[in-house]
Amino acid sequence: MTNFTIGRWLLVALATIGLAFAAPVVSAHGNETSADDAPPYDGTADDWAAWMEDHMTEHMGPGAVEWMESHMGVTVDEMAQDMADDDYNGGMYGQGYC
Repeated sequence: MTNFTIGRWLLVALATIGLAFAAPVVSAHGNETSADDAPPYDGTADDWAAWMEDHMTEHMGPGAVEWMESHMGVTVDEMAQDMADDDYNGGMYGQGYC
């Protein structure tokens, strides 16, 4: 019984120490309000198109825009216009982007 109790307290102590180290690391991101590659939430259709093209090329490589347009049946410009018109709210179901 003693070993089980000691093991439980050891687990609690390790979890507490882990939280003590994790809190400063998580809060050490500075006062920046968004990432450098954050979408232009209040941007125009041109802002959205430029961001989408840059974002896809950076994350998926050259030719990503053409591939997406051919497979989705919609152009980046059409999607950008939709994003600008609908006052984009942060992604699918409001969860943001990857």
